[in-house]
Amino acid sequence: MGEKLADLQYQPGFGNHFSSEAIPGALPRDQNSPLVCPLGLYAEQISGTSFTSPRKLNQRSWLYRIKPSVTHEPFKPRVPAHTRLVSEFDASNSRTNPTQLRWRPEDVPDSPTDFVDGLYTVCGAGSSFLRHGYTANKGMKDSAFCNADGDFLFVPQAGRVWIETECGRLLVSPGEIAVIPQGFRFSIDLPDGKSRGYVAEIYGAHFQLPDLGPIGANGLAAPRDFLAPTAWFEEGLRPDYTIVQKFGGELFTAKQDFSPFNVVAWHGNYVPYKYDLHKFCPYNTVLVDHGDPSVNTVLTAPTDKPGVALLDFVIFPPRWLVAEHTFRPPYYHRNCMSEFMGLIYGAYEAKADGFLPGGASLHSCMTPHGPDTTTYEATIARVNAMAPYKLTGTMAFMFESALIPRVCHWALESPFLDHDYYQCWIGLKSHFSRIALDETNVESTDK
Repeated sequence: MGEKLADLQYQPGFGNHFSSEAIPGALPRDQNSPLVCPLGLYAEQISGTSFTSPRKLNQRSWLYRIKPSVTHEPFKPRVPAHTRLVSEFDASNSRTNPTQLRWRPEDVPDSPTDFVDGLYTVCGAGSSFLRHGYTANKGMKDSAFCNADGDFLFVPQAGRVWIETECGRLLVSPGEIAVIPQGFRFSIDLPDGKSRGYVAEIYGAHFQLPDLGPIGANGLAAPRDFLAPTAWFEEGLRPDYTIVQKFGGELFTAKQDFSPFNVVAWHGNYVPYKYDLHKFCPYNTVLVDHGDPSVNTVLTAPTDKPGVALLDFVIFPPRWLVAEHTFRPPYYHRNCMSEFMGLIYGAYEAKADGFLPGGASLHSCMTPHGPDTTTYEATIARVNAMAPYKLTGTMAFMFESALIPRVCHWALESPFLDHDYYQCWIGLKSHFSRIALDETNVESTDK
């Protein structure tokens, strides 16, 4: 692993047309599919959008490989079946629940478990949007995973993940994310022995950077901070290599005698990538009131309705809080969107306790939510001491979707479900008084 890390290189940019060669001269120079490719390679295109998608949205890459990916035995249903991976949500495997839900961190299993076996669904909607978690303690040996259904967004929380893809390799640490687009084959190893994290899956769309609007040309996630892999390949026989394909929500396996990571060169704009969340440039109010969380959007997967997302990936990073005579934690809220939150490390500003790194919460469409009792009382007690201060040592995130999720039975029956979550708000008391507010007790704003 040490030698692999030393050799690791990336290409910066988001949505770029990249080119990469593991061997100089492996890329055809004047066309995509010559009669005979350099070095005797096969040309293979992977399309992430339809051929006739608008040019600004069209995504595809050309891969030049030792053997084409079609060289495998027929797919068969995976044995044993994966019983905690759901795609079609109905009453047989999930149910709706408007209650505020929270889970403690799931334990990493003691028995040998790789990424595929450790992947489990928490909630999702129809066939369009899923939220998964994973716990694993061993790498994927002689096997690769392919999601033919949609894109995976990985959010590691504990332990690094080493991802080998057909375009090259990514090392993703807690505090970073990775996106593996639909159709790419990948394998996950665990440099730290164990790993736990979150996965969002989307169908029918790809992630893109949010529009900045009046923010202007700069800010939030900068395109140059996204990193794509460089070409790297394996050659030689790999007898009994297994491709695990997720197709229509079910898992299938096929055997082949070579590694799928045999791409010597590639070019295109359809590619796996990673991003370091610490590079995010947050924006915040500098006078009064608490801004909407949408200003912290890293990536979005849009729907056909302007401003409405299939999935927004939003973070709550370290930042300065300076608003005057303002309740600075997130406000109490009911939202037409559904919010699934996770915590990578530290503490979340709206929850004094109970929301732990590796845990999660779900506040569905129009379900009330907001700061717990302890946070509210501690905040209003500082009415005369609201100096600017910096939130540090924290990284929370949110998957926000216009869809209403159904929650899997095992998630609702999990021993990690916090049945007392509602208690964090029960202590909120009435502060109502008909006596006029003493203006001398409220800090003023210089104008």
